[in-house]
Amino acid sequence: MTLSSNPDRPRVDARQKVLGEALFAADQRVDNLLHAMTVPASIAKGRIRAIDSSAALKVPGVVRVMTFDDFADIRTTPASRGAYGQPGKGYQPMTGPDIVHRGEPVALVLAETLEAAIEGAESVSVEYDEAAEFTALMEQDGAEEESEVFTRLDHGDAEGAFAGAVHKVDVTYRHPQQHHNPIELISTTALFSEGKLRILEGTQWSSALAGGLAGMIGREPQSVRASSPYVGGGFGQKNGIQEQSALVARAATIMARPVKLVMPRGQLFHTASYRPRSLHHVRLAADADGKLAAGLYRTEQQNSRYDGYNPLFGETPPRMYGYPNWAGEDRVIRVDTQTPGHQRAPHEHPSSYATECALDELAHELGMDPVELRLANDTDTDPITGKPYSSRHLAECLRRGARMIDWGRRRREPGTLRAENGDRIGLGVACGNYKASMSPAIATLRLQANGVCRISLSGHEMGQGLRSVIAAELIEVLGVDPAKLDIRIGDTGLAPQMLTAGSWGTASVAPAARAAALKLRANLVELIGRDDFEGPAHVQLAKTRRPMLKVEIDTVPLGEGPQALDNLRRGLPVTTGPEYADFMAFSWIAHFAEVHVEPSTGRVRTRRFASVIDCGRVMNRRTTESQVKGGVVWAIGAALREIGETDPRYGRVLNNDLAEYLVPVNADIDWIDVEVIDEPDTRLNLSGVKGAGEVAMVGAAAAIANAVFNATGKRIRHLPIRIEDLLQGL
Repeated sequence: MTLSSNPDRPRVDARQKVLGEALFAADQRVDNLLHAMTVPASIAKGRIRAIDSSAALKVPGVVRVMTFDDFADIRTTPASRGAYGQPGKGYQPMTGPDIVHRGEPVALVLAETLEAAIEGAESVSVEYDEAAEFTALMEQDGAEEESEVFTRLDHGDAEGAFAGAVHKVDVTYRHPQQHHNPIELISTTALFSEGKLRILEGTQWSSALAGGLAGMIGREPQSVRASSPYVGGGFGQKNGIQEQSALVARAATIMARPVKLVMPRGQLFHTASYRPRSLHHVRLAADADGKLAAGLYRTEQQNSRYDGYNPLFGETPPRMYGYPNWAGEDRVIRVDTQTPGHQRAPHEHPSSYATECALDELAHELGMDPVELRLANDTDTDPITGKPYSSRHLAECLRRGARMIDWGRRRREPGTLRAENGDRIGLGVACGNYKASMSPAIATLRLQANGVCRISLSGHEMGQGLRSVIAAELIEVLGVDPAKLDIRIGDTGLAPQMLTAGSWGTASVAPAARAAALKLRANLVELIGRDDFEGPAHVQLAKTRRPMLKVEIDTVPLGEGPQALDNLRRGLPVTTGPEYADFMAFSWIAHFAEVHVEPSTGRVRTRRFASVIDCGRVMNRRTTESQVKGGVVWAIGAALREIGETDPRYGRVLNNDLAEYLVPVNADIDWIDVEVIDEPDTRLNLSGVKGAGEVAMVGAAAAIANAVFNATGKRIRHLPIRIEDLLQGL
């Protein structure tokens, strides 16, 4: 079958979500439940001297207060140490008296009601021996720079080309600490019965959750089942085992009763992963015609002292344009905080902010239009490996986006385009890329003659529309009725579950669903003959007088073999890309922003935004456009609102709530227009798809920052851009 453009369809789970029928982990009804609440450490570094739980035990409904004495034998295993094969977040609190970061749990209160658990936690008294010194921020004395360079990419003689170039920029950009704030809070519910442990948790990787917890609490892997049918936003925060997961699991086995803990949002600013502070030193050079001569890129990233989160800022920028010479390296700075982690476009968003702003500075130095500079350096070949790209329509993204935003009205001289009310208008452009990766998947597809169709598959629904992707392939190949389609994902009891992250979810499940559907169709054709096959597959099945037909299929991405499936079953990370044997593969996007700056107050408003994405075949236009619009909203927050304010005296995030951790609201968002290229990338997979969710944000914040410069003439090299940055001189 040839690949066709998918028609406009609503999300298959839209009605269930609107009616509240799509139950998330903490929504599941559980009888005889104990509610749990943690007591967070009130120091940044030190050691517990004593814990007094007498007052808490007097609170009506409090059943038990658990401390590190109850959890001392919990182990840290490779499966618990984060995603992507990196060391990740492997620290487990409450296994001893030491405190390594502020806010980590030091006690767990169990009670018959949530109210009693909260009151009990507030009644626990903890005495500490506080460390004489600690370091909360990478800029402070006491921060430790790793001598090891985590990532290095070199191509040609970048230093020599930069030194001899006619036009060049040498700039440093700073990116702040930012925190995930998905609507669904992090939670764990554990049920222990007849030697079996079932975990309900919103996670992006239920197989690793089940296997990791089994190893941590000393149980056989087959005795632990993890279920995560819906996730209310993950964005990288829910990749691995959370600080409370093992505590709740162990508490359920000790108490022989179900235990549920929903972490308060204020505590998550200290216990969950986050986007770390980072510094980006960018040097770019070009000849008089705007052809790039060199790119040099050095970064530093904040990290904890006890775990690893590798900086990978330098992996994607050299792939954006035809750099003949490139040199890049990434380093970490260790401080006394919890370990950072992946947050939507984790390295690509900060790196695109720095490098795309620097490119805008280079265009200004050259006296060249920023769009023309990018088009002049377009390339079909990866500069680092020399391999061709599987597909790249970035130039078309730029041209279409320029038409959408009416780029021709942009003035080269900053601050000269004005609105009728006197606001200064600025237009900015920036581009982004994100690796096109894939994971193996296992699917079981069952079709009944009455039209009911059920598929169990690897993958997690985090709001990105994975169920709609699966449905699209089954509808196209088999003609199934969406109302009779039962899609089961995120449950280790039904299929091994891949890590769903890094924008490889669609590129992994769509080919698996399509392959299963094609296999079932082929089996039907064999039964009834190709000439007699007409109409929906279940109608054909009824002709055979069979009640149902079932197929199972394994899909392995390019470059992988049977070992990939074994690793999937064991809950280990298995992804390929962006480098394949014969090509490199990325999704691409171009962003255009129009900002209005009020001259007397310096207030910045993003009035128009145009984004054009090249993500291969578009499986669902509504969810794809929604992903891009969501990425733009994130970028507006990143550029103008979001920052985690850490008090260096106490290591505490001061704005640990949604009242003071500012994210965009409706009044901040105006016109956002999205277009898609919709060209299948069949070299990559059976469905011709690449990712959209992560690349949607890459470059968008840079477009806003560049637009602010075009409006004001002020080059702000840190985020967020605030009123006080612009007040002087407007």
